[in-house]
Formats: sequence, structure tokens, C-alpha cells
Amino acid sequence: MKPLYTKGEIIGVDLFAGAGGMSLGARLAGINVRLAIDKDSHAAATYAHNHRSTHVIVADIKDIAKIDVAKGSGISVLFGGPPCQGFSTSNQRTRGSNNKANWLFKEFIRIVNLWRPDWVVFENVRGIVETEQGIFRDHIINGLEDLGYKTSSGILCSSGFGVPQVRSRFFVVGSIEGIAVEMPRPSTKKPVTVKQAISDLPGLQNGARIDFLPYPVRLCSRYAKTMRNGGGECGNHIVTNNAEHVVDRYKHIPQGGNWENIPKELMTNYKDRSRCHTGIYRRLRWDKPSVVIGNYRKNMLVHPTEHRGLSVREAARLQSFPDWYEFKGSIGFQQQQVGNAVPPLLAAAVFSLIVEKVAGTRPQSVLYADAIRFGNELHMGNN
Repeated sequence: MKPLYTKGEIIGVDLFAGAGGMSLGARLAGINVRLAIDKDSHAAATYAHNHRSTHVIVADIKDIAKIDVAKGSGISVLFGGPPCQGFSTSNQRTRGSNNKANWLFKEFIRIVNLWRPDWVVFENVRGIVETEQGIFRDHIINGLEDLGYKTSSGILCSSGFGVPQVRSRFFVVGSIEGIAVEMPRPSTKKPVTVKQAISDLPGLQNGARIDFLPYPVRLCSRYAKTMRNGGGECGNHIVTNNAEHVVDRYKHIPQGGNWENIPKELMTNYKDRSRCHTGIYRRLRWDKPSVVIGNYRKNMLVHPTEHRGLSVREAARLQSFPDWYEFKGSIGFQQQQVGNAVPPLLAAAVFSLIVEKVAGTRPQSVLYADAIRFGNELHMGNN
């Protein structure tokens, strides 16, 4: 394929950056992310620690009046995903147009108009397509096209792109040059399982709080090997200290089971046990990809064989964050950052569409979990 552009680098700006999952995906695809903006100081601290060459601004997007990043002779990409809780299928109470947070995509489009990048990547949960007959999806696509962007869009499931999790996300890719792209097809014939993703990590007790632990001597899958830190230990391997009665409930749940497997006499604090969401008290299966991580502490996702919740590092592995990626703040903030993030390997697959058009070839680094090995090299270069 003949490259569409031959000069300059591809530079990126990340809006609603969070802990940096989309930025890591962009870097894996070969994009130099110059600026990131988020109003959450804890997430910004995590971002700054792991993306040391990127300028991080802690601010509300509504207060941003200028994107101070020179485009030069390179290609510019603006990307981001506004807060998505209001579009979640598990959040029916605030899922409609009356929720002001659901309209933050207008700020995204405002910044697109402000900076006028060559490419735009918008991301959100699949619920944005389903909410109110797709009115929000149509507003986003129409808003970008009114600014002159040719858009392509689709729903992608992360398990098809090397991520050990069944997590669907909606993406819109826009080009100011009128270039259409075909959304990426799954690159993984056989999904990565939970066992392949986390079984090499140290075993833990409920409430474990030792941040850094040495890796045990265990057989590693290809995925786990690429995720492991260059040293001999992993960080953020900490877990919520659940009450004894909660741990007692865990003991009744088989792999793949949920709250329905818990005896009624252990669930008396629930006013109507039958109205529990199916994702509550879900014990993960070793032989399948994980269910959606999301707010995994609130949902009380359970380790496949140990009677405890998931550690921050285990959840990060299931999101496709490598072990060198450190999350900052208290355990609650760390859990929130991981659960809210876009899986980096999924993001890398989308950004590779742009790099392919720019460079004329698909980046080798975004194929399966080899992207993380490439990411390790980026990480070492940052230190």
C-alpha cells in the first residue's frame, strides 16, 4: 500500500484521558501522544507516571479553550471517550437524555473544531448506540461530519484483539481528508482465557495489602510472559478486604456462577434477592475470557479459585495493561481507574487503522500481545 503521507510523525492529544488506556494503545501503534487532559487528579497521577513524555493537564474539559500542541508537518490525531456510566446497560436510571453527563460528547466535538486535527477517534460503551434509539450516536457522527470529517464506526469486542475480556466498545474514526477506513477485524482466533492471563501471579488472601510481590515459579502463557515486568516482581497486586459474611458467600459460588448460587440465608440483607443484577458475585472461569471488568469491586467479581475479589493487578491484566504500568492512589481509586479504562490492545487495533493509512503498512507492534513487548521497550525508554 502506498503511504498517504510521507513527512513528519503522528502526534496525538487525549481527551478524558483517565489512567491512559487509550494513550497506551496509541503509543503501541506508533503515535506520539503529546497532551492528555482529565479532571480526575488521581487518574492524572497514574497517567503522568506511565507516560512521562506527555504533558498532562488536570482540568474540566469545559474549561479548555486552547490545544497548545503544534502540528508541524506531522499528522494529528485527537482521541478520547467521554464518561460512559450514563450509557451503561447496567445503569438504566440515568441512561437517557436527561443526564447532563451524557452530553459531554459535545465538548469533544468542540475541541475537534478548536484544534482541527487530521484524524479523530471517539470511543464509548456500546450502550451509547442503544440509548434512546441511537440519538447520541447520531449526534456524534453528524457533529463530526458537519465539521467536514468522513467517519467510519463500529462496535468491537476486545476478546477478538488479544484482550482476555469480553468487553464491547463503540468507536468512530474520522478523517478530515475524506479517507474511509474499514473497522479492524478480530486478530485473535482463540481468545485469551482468564487462566492464561492471571494464573502466573502470586496467590493472595482476602484483603492482601503488600503492593509488590515476587513472581512465583510457574508456567506462563505467552500472554503472561509479555505482560510480566522486566524484573522479578509485580506491583498493584492488592485486593479489597471483604467482610467475613461476604467471603462466606464466595465459598458457595462455582466458576461461572453468581449470586444465585448463594444460599438465601446468607443474603438476608438484600430486600429483594431476586432483583440482584446477574453480574453481582460472578466468579470468573479459568477457561473463558473474563466478563466485563467495569466496577469490579462493587460487582464483587470473584477470583476463579480463591475466595476473594480480584486484585488491581489481576484486573489490569484482564484489561491488557502490562505489569510495568503502575496505578496511583488508594486501592479504591486504583480499582476505578482500571475498571474505567479502554483496553490498550483494543485501542491499538483501532489506532493501527490510521497508522496504516499514514505509513502504508500495518504496524507490526499491534499484532496480538506482541504489542505489550513493544510497549515494554517504550517504557524502558521513558525511564
